[in-house]
Amino acid sequence: MKHDQENEEFIIGRHPVEAAMKSQTPLNKLFIQTGIKKDESTITEILKLARKQRLVISEVPKQKMDKLANGQNHQGVVLSVAAFEYATIDDLFKNAEDQAMPPFFVILDNIEDPHNLGSIIRTADAAGVSGIIIPKHRAVGLTAVVAKTSAGAIERVPVARVTNLSATIKDLKKRGLWIFGTDVVGTDYRHWDATGAVALVIGNEGKGISPLLKKQVDEMLTVPMIGDIQSLNASVAASVLIYQGFNSRHPLRTK
Repeated sequence: MKHDQENEEFIIGRHPVEAAMKSQTPLNKLFIQTGIKKDESTITEILKLARKQRLVISEVPKQKMDKLANGQNHQGVVLSVAAFEYATIDDLFKNAEDQAMPPFFVILDNIEDPHNLGSIIRTADAAGVSGIIIPKHRAVGLTAVVAKTSAGAIERVPVARVTNLSATIKDLKKRGLWIFGTDVVGTDYRHWDATGAVALVIGNEGKGISPLLKKQVDEMLTVPMIGDIQSLNASVAASVLIYQGFNSRHPLRTK
């Protein structure tokens, strides 16, 4: 994924750093904690990649690393990169073409928790989602926390950030997509056939899908529940539904 040069961001933790260094990400600087064992395989690979790319490698004390990581578990490694640049809607369609599959987009209606966004990106990568669409306002963007939670998937799943989700959905419909939403009332998600060009809307953690977007959805899907809890965490709900989409697009082949 490309990056914007206006702001600096940090990739935190060994595996996310290694994934970023193996991608086409423009890198700034590698921070290694003073005294860390450099003979461990992951650290050895990170240092090898850093030297190959002629990165500045800075050894800093744990206190400095903790500050760079803003309290997150950095595992002794922090990578400075430019802030993430977002894909366009056309980029998402191009990615679907490259996958040789009909588009399968996930639209996030004002997701606010970076851990939820990172987790959804990770699931989207695993399930072959063509791209994710998020709004510019009142929602979390692509941050270091999101990158960390995605475990490197942020480098492989294009994320488009749009000014108006409603207008974007209208455009997607004109381009042949069926729009599905999630609600407490709707079709049992296990009946969802996502074999065509589809987009799945996941609502805000507390409020769900906004009323305006609900009016544009072609069909609502619901996850049946028999316990006392009548709603799932946004990233969990997204994972359940994304994998139903995966199941219908990649059915099991019987012998």
